[in-house]
Amino acid sequence: MPYTARSYSITGSLIYHIFNRGNAKNNIFHDNEDYNRFIEILTKYTRQRNLRIHHWVIMSNHYHLLLALDNPKEISSIMAGIARSYVYYYHKKYNSVGHLFQGRFKCQAVEKEEYLLTCGRYIERNPINAGLVQSAAEYPFSSAAYYIYGKADSLTEENPLFATFGLTAEERRLEYQSFQLEFDEKEEELFADFEKPLGSGEFLRRLVLERGVFIPQNGRPRREIVKM
Repeated sequence: MPYTARSYSITGSLIYHIFNRGNAKNNIFHDNEDYNRFIEILTKYTRQRNLRIHHWVIMSNHYHLLLALDNPKEISSIMAGIARSYVYYYHKKYNSVGHLFQGRFKCQAVEKEEYLLTCGRYIERNPINAGLVQSAAEYPFSSAAYYIYGKADSLTEENPLFATFGLTAEERRLEYQSFQLEFDEKEEELFADFEKPLGSGEFLRRLVLERGVFIPQNGRPRREIVKM
């Protein structure tokens, strides 16, 4: 198989788990207007830069996104643009200055086939772990309600593996709700370490670290590029 085809294959299997939080863990979303403005900014970028955000949650002092994009090398510029837009809005609204986010965003490369669903579940369970709700779908600023209640929003692009939960929309929602309850506490460790990409050996061998982000490399993979 030509190396260009292999490079395309891994790009199609690659998704990113993105995380950032407020400076010194301070709250950066204070009211519905703040949450909705951040959603608007993300939605704009999905349309302009062809992002596919499959799972997401926005908490008072941090956010998680699980997304795919055509060119992984664009992730840094995209996330920088999103941050700038929200920081501009925030400082104008609250008449504040200084750093809003705690440094650069965290970015975990994840293999779609093995971890797309479990990473999405981990993200959507954040409000449960924080004691805010008993069911992920009750939290208004996440993708959980899309999958469990079929509640459309401007941001969520359906997880391509969601179709495997059943033949009808009702079956898929019920099965996904059960899937949410099958959470394994070990998932906390998998998705909390942003320095560690997740995937098969072949997937990991085809990643290279470039400017703090793991991206697919071109040509024949070198051995042990990603050391675990």
